[in-house]
Amino acid sequence: MPFINVFRERHHAQPQLGIRANLAQFVLLIVINAFVGGMVGLERTVLPLIGTTLFRLPSDTITVSFIVSFGIVKAFVNLFAGTLADRFGRKRILILGWLFGLPVPFLLMWSKSWYGVNVANMLLGVNQGLAWSMTVNMKIDLVGPRRRGLAIGLNEFAGYFMVGLTAFATGYLASLYGLRPKPFYLGIGYVLCGLLLSWFFVRETQQHVAVEAAQYSLPQTSETRFRDVFSLTSWKNRSLFAICQAGLVNNLNDGMSWGIFPLFFSAYGLSVERIGILKFVYPAIWGIAQIGTGPLSDRIGRKGLIVSGLILQALAIALILLAHRFTGWLFGSALLGLGTAMVYPTLIAAVSDNAAPQWRARALSVYRFWRDMGYAIGALLAGILADAMGYSWAIGTVAALTFFSGLVVWGGMQEKRSVVGKRPSTNAL
Repeated sequence: MPFINVFRERHHAQPQLGIRANLAQFVLLIVINAFVGGMVGLERTVLPLIGTTLFRLPSDTITVSFIVSFGIVKAFVNLFAGTLADRFGRKRILILGWLFGLPVPFLLMWSKSWYGVNVANMLLGVNQGLAWSMTVNMKIDLVGPRRRGLAIGLNEFAGYFMVGLTAFATGYLASLYGLRPKPFYLGIGYVLCGLLLSWFFVRETQQHVAVEAAQYSLPQTSETRFRDVFSLTSWKNRSLFAICQAGLVNNLNDGMSWGIFPLFFSAYGLSVERIGILKFVYPAIWGIAQIGTGPLSDRIGRKGLIVSGLILQALAIALILLAHRFTGWLFGSALLGLGTAMVYPTLIAAVSDNAAPQWRARALSVYRFWRDMGYAIGALLAGILADAMGYSWAIGTVAALTFFSGLVVWGGMQEKRSVVGKRPSTNAL
């Protein structure tokens, strides 16, 4: 039966590493991650406006609660996604992620309360934590260490360009047909396409992990305990600590952007269609530029791109705060997208540089846990500050935190690209 056979391993010839050797699967995973990103893009423009206009929520903190729900669930799912992938296989976890995503567009269309919207975002957090994690891990498995930055850049390009494109599309549809339900029809197509492609066409990549481990003369074992990987990735290694806090702050400012910027722009009288344009530009440039920044980090190193990207993000957020006009907001959004493109794939590649293939998926899961906790922290912090002191204080505080995070990376991170496949030293703080 197809339902059973899809979970059975197929036996192939000895796999080879590299994009060219795995081109069909590599391109397929790019397409699938575009649908993963589209699921998040459904909410980027319209959902905060739904909270304030349709549900008439009394505070910004309550309005951004859907991002808090999403961020916390996604963070904890990320934490265990690598372990589950190592135990059960990447493909099974990818399919499971899409199954959790199935109810999301329907809940967003028809929920009668904000509680239902939060339930949808919890399910979306599971979907993103499993499905996006697997597309990243599977591409890294396929290409090996030499083209890691390029692989991650292409993966994140597909996901975040689709975030932007969907944010624009939902804003346009909302301007024509209202905030619900028609803008969310796109999500039904995304989840069905992602599930069917993953179920019937994706192949398992764990064999490629074994090939990479053998090439680096490493024992093919997964003896490293998860708690050891967690502590090493989170704080024991100075470089990995710097990377994790940078990831957290990156998503902290993205969480603020997701929840507060639509309300900030709306307060100046901007239409939902023009808000959709701004919400398109930021992730679209983020996505497109990663095609260049990912492989650039393979050539010039990770640290410089991360530090300069975080500082550029901080300046862009400050510009959006001070501009007061659409053209200024548009330019600031473009700069924010470019800064994020410099940071986002480079951080993932930097974690991969410091982890052996056998426990790399778990190290990436720990990093993604801290990174995606930034959604919850950023949305909650920005919502509280916006309620207490106004949007300007919320946006300005996030800009300052982002700038400080760049300084932490500058002082704490060391390049590790020359030791791919080796266990990093603890180099404790």
